[in-house]
Amino acid sequence: MKGAKILIESLVKEGVEVIFGYPGGRVLDIYDALYQEKRIRHILVRHEQGAGHAADGYARSTGKVGVCLTTSGPGATNLVTAIATAYMDSVPLVAITGQVSVGQIGKDAFQEADMTGITIPITKHNYLVKDVKNIAATIKEAFWLARSGRPGPVLVDIPSDICTQDTEFKYPDKIDLPNYKPTLKGNPRQIKQAAELLINAKRPLILSGAGIINAGASKELTELVQITKIPITTTLLGLGSIPPADGCFLGMPGMHGTAAANYSICEADVIFAIGMRFDDRITGNPKYFANQAKIIHADIDPAEINKCIPADVPIIGDAREILKELLVLLKKDKFPVHLEWAKQIKQWQKEFPMTYEKNNKIIKPQQVMETLNELTKGNAFYITDVGTHQMFAAQYLQIKSPRHFLSSGGLGTMGFGMPAAMGTAAAHPKDNVICLVGDGGMQMNLQELGTIATNKLPVKTLIINNRWLGMVRQWQQLFYREHYSHTDLEDAQPDFLKLAEAYGIKGVQISDPKNLAKQLKEILEHKGPVLANILVARDENVYPMVPSGGVLGKMLFPAQFANRGAK
Repeated sequence: MKGAKILIESLVKEGVEVIFGYPGGRVLDIYDALYQEKRIRHILVRHEQGAGHAADGYARSTGKVGVCLTTSGPGATNLVTAIATAYMDSVPLVAITGQVSVGQIGKDAFQEADMTGITIPITKHNYLVKDVKNIAATIKEAFWLARSGRPGPVLVDIPSDICTQDTEFKYPDKIDLPNYKPTLKGNPRQIKQAAELLINAKRPLILSGAGIINAGASKELTELVQITKIPITTTLLGLGSIPPADGCFLGMPGMHGTAAANYSICEADVIFAIGMRFDDRITGNPKYFANQAKIIHADIDPAEINKCIPADVPIIGDAREILKELLVLLKKDKFPVHLEWAKQIKQWQKEFPMTYEKNNKIIKPQQVMETLNELTKGNAFYITDVGTHQMFAAQYLQIKSPRHFLSSGGLGTMGFGMPAAMGTAAAHPKDNVICLVGDGGMQMNLQELGTIATNKLPVKTLIINNRWLGMVRQWQQLFYREHYSHTDLEDAQPDFLKLAEAYGIKGVQISDPKNLAKQLKEILEHKGPVLANILVARDENVYPMVPSGGVLGKMLFPAQFANRGAK
């Protein structure tokens, strides 16, 4: 069997149902094999970066490994941002790239780029396949590495002549990687220490992240909260891991977290952090983070322990396995009731609610999120781009299920939203897939409207249009003396409705608050894709806000709270 055919057969063995890609000279043999393969759907994107983000969205929304395919040189390098995005957010991805023939490598051949060298810092592992006999084993390893332990992207670079060579096809039955053995079971002694700390705590707090969703541990996390009544706050990428209606849920912490979440971190005496990495957007200045608390840190990646915040009780292992063991211990005795702690948190929630001033003449972005809550009842996939709309979505949307809120967290990639929504819609064609994007990010990958239209992907793209690079504008207002340097997009926008028409997509303009609910309802009920341009208040900032490198307890509030808080 030829190498190209072996590659496709290997992907079938791994259960691949869809590939997002863009053809080119060095992958023509692979595409010829795809042409004859009916078991895999190929979705032609309009830019290779879109292929990477679409595979990312597919992976985040399903838990399966996403797959993208591009040619060598510029086709491959256009994947770099998408691969880095997946790497920062621990997304299982296999990126397959074409390469010049083996004999041309290192000779600056046409469309040659050293992809293994380029992607070393942003992949879990990468391969350059120089022998056709290694294709099957390499694909087996790549998928295993991408999905096991802490998930992440793996790149497989395949020279063009390897695709044309023949060998016997035999797909491996098992993996033998002696130097890669992820720890799944947590240390029993350390789990017991964690249980004792939580039982004896006066002001306990759970801080969970995307690791809960990756491990499929939402059920165990919810059970832990239900039996202990410990208040819980989840990171941006952990949203949906616990029902928001749970009385213990405090919302998101950090730079744009809720006051209750941030004050709770400051005042807690024990914090159980699981499946999260203490990134700077959560901690602010690490010197002042949770100074009163003993830290229990559970993560499957040993490199995260003590990297940013010292752990009093470190636990290495899979989040689901750790929670199972912890629940056994905590169920043995009746968990103490922390009435004073609960009372204090309720006071913070009452004094500093998530609120905004409504205006009957202009739509507020928060109002869009609240209206979506009412219309979808949480039964939708929400995919955001990056900017103020992303933070408003995280603050106001009610995400009831894991894998239903997708966002670029670690890398903060503008242009992520719409292609990631494509991947989500490809995986869930019968569900509401809502893409929330700013007018800036929309223009970074707007060519993917062509992919959406051609493949009839029912993505509802809502442009939260404030005619600014909104998050940058907010920083310029607050910290750069209102020097709005190159962030005003008022006169730098296309006619989004004509753009939708050009691609054969239904276009809608929304500007009147009184018609917002009606128009959004019509959009959600439309069977095909929609592009909606929602004109919102230009100067709406995201609050609360902890300035970069600041202290969680010293938040900036909107005007109505200006004289409160700031401990």
